[in-house]
Amino acid sequence: MLKPIAAAVAVLVVSLAVFVATRPDTFRIERSAVVRASPATTFALINDFQRWPRWSPYETVDPNMARTYEGPGSGVGAMYSWKGNSDIGSGRMTIEESRPGEQVSIKLEFFAPFTATNQARFQLVPEGQHTRVTWSMEGPNTLLGKAMSAFGLMDSFVGKQLETGLANLDAVVAAEATTQSARAQAGAAPPAPVP
Repeated sequence: MLKPIAAAVAVLVVSLAVFVATRPDTFRIERSAVVRASPATTFALINDFQRWPRWSPYETVDPNMARTYEGPGSGVGAMYSWKGNSDIGSGRMTIEESRPGEQVSIKLEFFAPFTATNQARFQLVPEGQHTRVTWSMEGPNTLLGKAMSAFGLMDSFVGKQLETGLANLDAVVAAEATTQSARAQAGAAPPAPVP
């Protein structure tokens, strides 16, 4: 009785290993949402790493996370390094391409708890007075990544974070627009008295 069960388990394990091994060698995860701001306003929040704490879903994982900024304040060559607890680990982002109002491409390097180098990209397309932002991440698929991808876990987990980031980005630009509108109204000259 035990031999047939052991044989069935062995076949299942081998089948699962073969299935995981046949998953693609690369991954791509993408989410898209409309942000209630112009491409220029939206671009400014993405293109400057020092503004990421206002909207990035990764900024709240570890409140004690150490951040270091290097290079130019924004655009190509801007670098952002982080080091935090085991949930956020450590790594570095470097802007490699920056086209105002259109696209920001980032080299994304993870150092701990695992090592990987991926590419993150933000595409911005005007939609009326708003902007459709597509946030994608792609890179080589490790064995763990293949296992997670095989069951949709990678897309679900990372995709949820991208969705949260896009929603946060929209909330930040909406709040900024409200603040700017209030300032403009407060700064408007009062109507002249009627003689």
